[in-house]
Amino acid sequence: MPEIIISAGDVSLRAELNDNPTARQIWEALPIEGQANRWGDEIYFEIPVKAPQEPDAREEVEVGELGYWPVGRAFCIFFGPTPISTGDQPRAASPVNILGRVLGDATAFRAVPQGATVRLERAAES
Repeated sequence: MPEIIISAGDVSLRAELNDNPTARQIWEALPIEGQANRWGDEIYFEIPVKAPQEPDAREEVEVGELGYWPVGRAFCIFFGPTPISTGDQPRAASPVNILGRVLGDATAFRAVPQGATVRLERAAES
């Protein structure tokens, strides 16, 4: 699976992308930059990719999962509860296409402030 680097504020973590249509579109569009919007323990930002909701899109997500929110054309990083969570797990505002997951401790993104620049780029092959 292809790997990307997500850099936001002082945080930089690797992530792996799934093999699905939306993840492939995002891979082709890299590098991408945006401004972080915080929604509880989620960072999201609009990206220049327009993709439909995939059949397996869902609202219930895991800590560390990456999503694409078709409604807002946004890349989402989930690292804890959101305002509509009922427990410790993240919950998206509406179904997201699951793109992949952060490799490492996704809760490090809690240190990223609203408005910080977020950059997605292809990771160098190891």
